[in-house]
Amino acid sequence: MRRIHVIAAVIRDAQGRILIAKRPDHAHQGGLWEFPGGKLEDSESRFAGLVRELREELGITATEARPLLDIRHDYPDKSVRLDVWLVTGFEGQAHGAEGQPVRWVSAAELDEYDFPAANGPIVQAAQLPELYLITPDMDDEAELFAGLERARASGIKLVQLRQTGLAEDAYQALAQRVLAEFGNDFQWLLKGDEPPAWPGVGWHLTSRQLRRMWEHHGGSMATPSSSISTSSVASNTAGRDRPSMQRAQGLISASCHNAEELAMAAELGVDFITLSPVTPTASHPGAPCLGWEGAGELIESVNIPVYLLGGLSPDDLPQAFKIGAQGVAGIRRLWD
Repeated sequence: MRRIHVIAAVIRDAQGRILIAKRPDHAHQGGLWEFPGGKLEDSESRFAGLVRELREELGITATEARPLLDIRHDYPDKSVRLDVWLVTGFEGQAHGAEGQPVRWVSAAELDEYDFPAANGPIVQAAQLPELYLITPDMDDEAELFAGLERARASGIKLVQLRQTGLAEDAYQALAQRVLAEFGNDFQWLLKGDEPPAWPGVGWHLTSRQLRRMWEHHGGSMATPSSSISTSSVASNTAGRDRPSMQRAQGLISASCHNAEELAMAAELGVDFITLSPVTPTASHPGAPCLGWEGAGELIESVNIPVYLLGGLSPDDLPQAFKIGAQGVAGIRRLWD
């Protein structure tokens, strides 16, 4: 099978804006917007290919970059790897060196542009932060609010309100108070049997909910995970057309622990995944861990941003990026 390795770049400037380019009208999928890049040449390193493509297309030289997302598609006649990098440092003035229109936009504005379907996961990855805070269980609401104040001051942007010890009614009441105080400061994901009713607030599925929803939509436990093609997930919003998910007004994420659950999440089209446990944790001593190598192999099987969870801290970000993760999620190590 023919293998094609394509390099793409999410280029972010000092103001946090992202550069996009418009495909020529006569080209395949012409008129759509895309992230700059091109085919990696034989015997060329990934970073060297990134530097060459950006110099040819935009007239800039990348100086700081890291892997962001790896998207793989298998076709009958070829296998395509879309190797996406985040570029945060460059020299020169970006412009359409090949005559193509280019534009700097905010991450939120990416939703206003039409991209090829395969770029959906890239748009999602470009909009997600590196750290994902999951609040620890606690009885003291004042302590919870104080911790969220610290998180806001430290620059945390993505938060899941966990609180597993509360009954559903009590949890929803707490969520309402939390959102009244911090609703505009974080991108929120809530738990529960139904999608949150608040505009823009996301829904986090437990692994049990994920499995139940997958079965509801026609999944079969007899279906081996290897038979579920990740290329069937057209975009980061694919799952929103499913009856049980369309009421969610924000992001949809899912907890996964193995290849089977990752395949279920990919087929449903969730926006991102938490994969755990990577290393031993105090809450689950002696539990089997994926390890960095095992986590990396699982990440390669899906075209969705993945946060790694389980005994990790911001110090683990370089290793997480190295194996293709979006970033790290944490409870105590991010909370404290």
